Amino acid sequence: MTAPLQLRLVLHAPDLEEALALFRDALGMPVSLDLSTPTDEGDARVVVLEAGRATLELVNTAQRAHIDALEVGRPVAREVRLALQVDDAAAASAAALAAGAEQVAPPTRTPWGSLNARLETPVGVQLTLFEQVEEE
Repeated sequence: MTAPLQLRLVLHAPDLEEALALFRDALGMPVSLDLSTPTDEGDARVVVLEAGRATLELVNTAQRAHIDALEVGRPVAREVRLALQVDDAAAASAAALAAGAEQVAPPTRTPWGSLNARLETPVGVQLTLFEQVEEE
């Protein structure tokens, strides 16, 4: 058995330009692939953005509730939440808000040594921007 070579999270973005304004422009994720294909429904387009190292974080229900309590102060998580490590959680959060994200909770210090901001994105997925300020 071989290990995966890449983790690719695929999000449907009805307004692709709005999503690119947030993830590419505001959060600085560089484009690695941008393809358009003519179809009967119009031009089909996929844009793959680089996000550094990818991991898959699996949490049980109690941990999901614990994270919500620490980051937001109330239960808000869905089945999928995207988390991006950034150099400056406050600055990245401000840039994301300016690009159309909505604040769920401002940058908040966590017991595992990070500063986490929770946002709602225009593509319908929650986003945690986290800055690791102490070793995990």
